[in-house]
Amino acid sequence: MMAASLPLSLEAAPLADAKTYAAVALQLAARSIERTPDKAAARKQMLETIAGIGPKMRSASIFIQQYGGAPVKLAVLPEYFLTSYPGRISIPDFADKAALEVDGPEYEALGKIAQEQKLFLSGNAYEQDKNFPGLYFQTSFVIAPNGNVVLRYRRLNSMFAPTPHDVWSKYLDIYGLDGVFPVAKTEIGNLAAIASEEILYPEIARAHALRGAEIFVHSSSEIGSPMATPKMIAKRARAFENLTYVISANTAGIVDTALPEASADGNSMVVDWKGNILSQSNSGETFTAFADIDVAALRAARRKPGMTNTLSRQRNALFAAVYAADTHQRANSLIENGIVKTPDRDHFSRVSEATIERLAKDGLI
Repeated sequence: MMAASLPLSLEAAPLADAKTYAAVALQLAARSIERTPDKAAARKQMLETIAGIGPKMRSASIFIQQYGGAPVKLAVLPEYFLTSYPGRISIPDFADKAALEVDGPEYEALGKIAQEQKLFLSGNAYEQDKNFPGLYFQTSFVIAPNGNVVLRYRRLNSMFAPTPHDVWSKYLDIYGLDGVFPVAKTEIGNLAAIASEEILYPEIARAHALRGAEIFVHSSSEIGSPMATPKMIAKRARAFENLTYVISANTAGIVDTALPEASADGNSMVVDWKGNILSQSNSGETFTAFADIDVAALRAARRKPGMTNTLSRQRNALFAAVYAADTHQRANSLIENGIVKTPDRDHFSRVSEATIERLAKDGLI
């Protein structure tokens, strides 16, 4: 068992008081490691990226208070801000070159920022797991003001990368359900993570909410637009239907890839539990998606009977049999005869194609 050295959730911790605090979605550019010549250069670049975050975060906190905000207690960084996406690097090569160790120097450096600035720091990175050599998982994390990782959530739905669901039976044996849907119950509220496009899957947010989540930290790298994108709509929907805040940080573009740099830029936002956008960023590196978080008011709303209390009115037993049928994408695609296999990059596309073919044959799509 690795759970003792891989913190995934905390016991309940009451709010220190009813005061509000500020949360910020820090919109930063992601710098790809694809063109770095080797592992050492990639790791050096990642640590340099982290070194630049501290001063930006400190300055943002000062300006937020000058703009009338409360003290910043929660900061969310974008998806894969240290590496960008893997591209066509093979899965074992990317795991070795760019995936973090759970107690590696990158987490230590991020922990120092959280300690020095006395805040909870959330982000998203690719990560190794000694239980699954040759693979990596996309991981959303929360680091507490003491510098410790207090939440580690591995993305469950991905089109191009391994997930816990692909090694489901072994992953559950090691981590249990607490390791799949972790909720960190902290002095600033109950935190849970949603990774990138998973905001489009209401079941993932609901599972966290049913386990007590009050604030979703959402690291993303997505198309920014003045139009209502699917993810922008989903952020508001997930907030309203679960009576939760959503703190969503997008990248400010991606550097050192073949894509135009501003392809994933803008629209970081903070959404309240009514689905209202409290603040939203334009393009470029910015701290302007920030807002005060009032967990006491959220809890009061959750405890008030009425038609808008969608969380308490949820009837889970109605849907249990439908979800248990496991008709769509199935678990353990990377386990064969009890052995975890390392896939090639096209494995996940083949699984998707086979799933669609089966569903069409069964008349389900």
